[in-house]
Amino acid sequence: MFLPNAREVLDHKIALARSYGFTPVSPGDLAVPETETRHQRGLAISAINESLMSSADLIIANLTPFRGVAADIGTAFELGFMCARGCPAFAFSNCTENHFERVSGLYGGEVRLGPDGRHRGPDGFALENFDMADNLMLDGGIAARNGAVITRKVAPDRLFLDLTAFEECLNLAAERLLKTAASA
Repeated sequence: MFLPNAREVLDHKIALARSYGFTPVSPGDLAVPETETRHQRGLAISAINESLMSSADLIIANLTPFRGVAADIGTAFELGFMCARGCPAFAFSNCTENHFERVSGLYGGEVRLGPDGRHRGPDGFALENFDMADNLMLDGGIAARNGAVITRKVAPDRLFLDLTAFEECLNLAAERLLKTAASA
């Protein structure tokens, strides 16, 4: 996580996950080995994250737009990795504007319907307009695994701190996965 109080936020998320009956894994739980270069350090962090994901049974991904109009690219990779493993997938976003609305904003209202029936920016590029929280592959991967994307509008200063939607994902995942396993 990139927050100045990342450990505090991770600890809160871990406690919430445990309270719903899950055993969470978090990249903040493992020490990154010393390396000679920044590149090697980045590769070490990537290997740790992949190892943690390989040990996990599901994912709850934070799709809140990060440094732009879409989810963090690392989170998108993680979601794809877990979907490729066939794991249940859930996600949340503390932004209620859909992907199309956010991308349209980049063009300052200059999006037009093209002759092909697709929305296009002044640069000619088509915009996805599927009423989805993020790129159709992220929403689609979650839906294909009987997951859900929970969105909430929060105050701008709470964008990465408010865990209400995260907790809703935990509750939904517990209902769908833990209760189903208990009745089997």
